[in-house]
Amino acid sequence: MWLELRVERHVTTRLPPAAQLTTSPLFILLRHTLLKIVNNPVVDSVLLGAGAAISLATETHNPSTEGFFLKGGLKLDRIPIILEAGISERTQAIAKRKDVIFVLSHIMATGQIFSRNTQALFYNYKQLPIQRMLDFDFLCGRETPSVAGIINPGSEGFQKLFFGLEEIAIPVHSTIEAACVAHPAADVFINFASFRSAAASSMSALKQHTIRVVAIIAEGVPETDTKQLIAYARANNKVVIGPATVGGIQAGAFKIGDTAGTIDNIIQCKLYRPGSVGFVSKSGGMSNELYNTIARVTDGIYEGIAIGGDVFPGSTLSDHVLRFNNIPQVKMMVVLGELGGRDEYSLVEALKEGKVHKPVVAWVSGTCARLFKSEVQFGHAGAKSGGELESAQAKNQALRDAGAVVPTSYEAFETAIKETFEKLVEEGKITPVPEIQPPQIPEDLKSAIKSGKVRAPTHIISTISDDRGDEPCYAGVPMSTIVQRGFGVGDVISLLWFKRSLPRYCTQFIEICIMLCADHGPCVSGAHNTIVTARAGKDLVSSLVSGKMSDFSNTGLLTIGPRFGGAIDDAARYFKDAYDRGLTPYEFVESMKKKGIRVPGIGHSQELPKGKVYSEARLQRLRIKSRDNRDKRVELLQKYAHTYFPSVRYMEYAVQVEAYTLSKANNLVLNVDGAIGSLFLDLLAGSGMFSKQEIDEIVEIGYLNGLFVLARSIGLIGHTFDQKRLKQPLYRHPWEDVLYTK
Repeated sequence: MWLELRVERHVTTRLPPAAQLTTSPLFILLRHTLLKIVNNPVVDSVLLGAGAAISLATETHNPSTEGFFLKGGLKLDRIPIILEAGISERTQAIAKRKDVIFVLSHIMATGQIFSRNTQALFYNYKQLPIQRMLDFDFLCGRETPSVAGIINPGSEGFQKLFFGLEEIAIPVHSTIEAACVAHPAADVFINFASFRSAAASSMSALKQHTIRVVAIIAEGVPETDTKQLIAYARANNKVVIGPATVGGIQAGAFKIGDTAGTIDNIIQCKLYRPGSVGFVSKSGGMSNELYNTIARVTDGIYEGIAIGGDVFPGSTLSDHVLRFNNIPQVKMMVVLGELGGRDEYSLVEALKEGKVHKPVVAWVSGTCARLFKSEVQFGHAGAKSGGELESAQAKNQALRDAGAVVPTSYEAFETAIKETFEKLVEEGKITPVPEIQPPQIPEDLKSAIKSGKVRAPTHIISTISDDRGDEPCYAGVPMSTIVQRGFGVGDVISLLWFKRSLPRYCTQFIEICIMLCADHGPCVSGAHNTIVTARAGKDLVSSLVSGKMSDFSNTGLLTIGPRFGGAIDDAARYFKDAYDRGLTPYEFVESMKKKGIRVPGIGHSQELPKGKVYSEARLQRLRIKSRDNRDKRVELLQKYAHTYFPSVRYMEYAVQVEAYTLSKANNLVLNVDGAIGSLFLDLLAGSGMFSKQEIDEIVEIGYLNGLFVLARSIGLIGHTFDQKRLKQPLYRHPWEDVLYTK
């Protein structure tokens, strides 16, 4: 057999010195090409462009000889790669000649298309098929993973997977062209695209000079598109497997995607080491069955291909049988066809013409079609009972007449394979492959836990929600129940924050607090900082939370603290401690004064100069809350609590504290923080749903400030949208509002 290496473009260049050669992309592809030639047992000699014959023969001469015409290419002054490739001393001597020319091109073999060095590009990331390929690599003892790169249109980066015990990062490329440039040694393209894009992506891959085998997994690829792929592949000496295929496998070397199924099935079928049988089928599912059958009665398969069940497969049964005929390790072939189409007749012709010299055991499934009175469409697009010639009976008879071993039924198929194999062993044409013990594939933690083999600690504990069922649950309450029962935001907060469904007066109080605290105008520090951030062109999240632009930082929510809206927890904490210890308002306020601590929840947030007395009228003009200018929000909260709460003892204590502080200054009134803090204590204590320990924990953790953070987020988001809607420019603080001093 003659095999031509076609060169799409001539490359004539001088390689760098030997010290730099191993990192050259040209070196990598050249080395890959040479290794494929050297490791291919079919190859007997290579005809170089300069006319020098280099022998690559094995110890015993193989009559199945392939020659190579190498046209154009790289002229090497020094050839260290040749010396590393494991070629004989005679070859090394010839290779040192300076007129030896090599070609940088692809190999379209008429024999073996895979090897232990084969690497693939995987199109449209699928975790399970890729991991199965890598597990198979490890099982076979490969040194390098068979998946060189992943192509995910529009994505780049890496995907983490396992190669044995080692976690590896496989590069992800956004285009086929980029992947082929990055991985010139990868010559198999595994296409997991949908039927809508499979043809276009496959054609793009076929046009890459580094790709020589394309496997198309998708079913339903338009026949017109498939015909174009087939025509291009044949014109360019490339192989298409599929469409509608599970792929193929070379035992102990390389497999495509999900071929042969799980690791357990692969081990049972002895696919981790090469056997003596070449197998080709239309059906991927039946391939798994036949791998098992062949392993039971022979020494296993050497290579197996599922060409796919479409009407127009990219490569045919006879294409692969003829390939197997040229592979010395394949001693017999097993073929599983099916009714519909006339693909099997090309194999019949090859047998009649004497192109196949090894035993072929064949069966065409679908003999049951004759039991139906009308035309029957089976599972595959091409498996359709048509005329007599396309019937399983006619094909089986034609194969039998051409010299293939064809049993009388599928049940007898296994026996026919066994008898053919044993006959070859008796004739000395097959020396059964010795059995080896494959390595143990490490089990994934998830499957090991599921099977009860190991136990592993969890990393996160969650008690408030669960999304594992048909619908999310908040504290055990399904989402549908929340909607059907008309729950509001307060009810959801009670479930997610307090892990229980509080009475309606409690949840309504929570909602009132959120509404009253949602915003307090653009002049308060949190809103001001959010406005400045939004006007600097920052996004919503940056404006809401924090950001640094120009000279501003700590914006929005990060402004919340003891001086701005963050005193609710402290107010509740100090009021509760003082009340529970039985302190009078005088004792409480004076003890805080001695400690140098302001009483949280008392006084308006606007600072007034110390030591200066302000009249009530002056305070009102300054819009400062005072004895006669109470905060309307506080009044609304107190009125609601008096109406609905069973007890308001903490609020009454806060009012008593206010009475004492007002005796000191007119602006030391109970503010909204103090009102919410004291009333929330009454809610927790009066509802009867919380223990004393739970109440202490809620106050200590900071639940109550959460109300202000949640509420004020609504207003801050509003200010962000307002500034962007108004298209306000970058904010600059006016000079006249700054005191410049030394």
